[in-house]
Amino acid sequence: MRWKALQIVVVTLVLLASGAAASKEKKQQVTPEPTPPEMQLLGGRKFTYERSFHSAREVQPKRTFWKKVLDFVAGEPEFHSLVRPYSIATDSRGRIIVSDPGAFGVHIFDFPQQKYKFLSRVDKGKDPMLTPQCVAVDAQDNIYVTDSEAGKVFVFNSDGKFQRAIGSLKGGEGFFKRPTGIAVDSAAQRIYVTDTLRNKIFVTDMQGGVLQTIGSNGDGKGEFNYPTELRLHSDNLVVVDAMNFRVQVLDRSGQFQYAVGQLGDQSGTMFRPKGVGFDSEGDLYVVDGLWGVVQVFDREGELLYTFGERGTGAGEFQLPAGLFIDGDDRIFVVDSFNRRVQVFRYYGLAKPAKGGSQ
Repeated sequence: MRWKALQIVVVTLVLLASGAAASKEKKQQVTPEPTPPEMQLLGGRKFTYERSFHSAREVQPKRTFWKKVLDFVAGEPEFHSLVRPYSIATDSRGRIIVSDPGAFGVHIFDFPQQKYKFLSRVDKGKDPMLTPQCVAVDAQDNIYVTDSEAGKVFVFNSDGKFQRAIGSLKGGEGFFKRPTGIAVDSAAQRIYVTDTLRNKIFVTDMQGGVLQTIGSNGDGKGEFNYPTELRLHSDNLVVVDAMNFRVQVLDRSGQFQYAVGQLGDQSGTMFRPKGVGFDSEGDLYVVDGLWGVVQVFDREGELLYTFGERGTGAGEFQLPAGLFIDGDDRIFVVDSFNRRVQVFRYYGLAKPAKGGSQ
């Protein structure tokens, strides 16, 4: 009798869960959001919108029927979501790493393996991570995170285990006044960190020993007014010179090469430059956080095209911040106020097959 009663309870729960799931699915059947049209560019190139994501729920496998039954009985598990995302990078495994000062940590979205991890150190007595700002990875997929409030750089290994805090001084204070952008040169064993309030870039060894400083306050070549994001590209160090409303390109020793942008309210000018990146053809992408657009410049600094506008729809942005372009020319834009990451793709000129004509 007890077994029969248990069977009745299980069947009842299954029926209830099935009904609830079916009802929920009906409610979720809405008209798909329109996506931006494909952009046809010069010479047969093109630019497309791919998708967006905002939560760990989108990474992990779809829940089985019995897990849905368990959810009905015990409640659905909690999934981390983006709160106020800022910076982004990808690693050699295809994982997407997003800093989130609003969540006091770093999200790792591993779509290929359908896994998710959240890194935080809020409750740590020594070296807590308070306001994670920008992220970078090295050749071994170690993760580097600047903390603009703590004044330090936090280093995690590829599995997300904390390794060390660069710039951690006796007494708990940080060496940097406002560390923001970060870039890692694995071959040269160098780390580049912008100290926004000092208007300098610090070049350190892998343990944080200062080897060189680059820049000073001003609006001349190689001078900065609140530098923020950094990017290494080829032999160059690219610096977002935020309050000079431009992006400066230096060599890795800090010598000025050229600059793009100036203050203005028309295409080709900048007002709130944020994330930067380069595609496989060497074109420079610059996010403008206030306008809600990404501008794309050629190597001579001429504007090629823009994408995005202010809004909440697909391909639209509200206070966009970080940008990263991976080896497949997928463009990840942190759409901060919309609490999501949007993914685009650039298709350049077809490369000749091996053994073919050059």
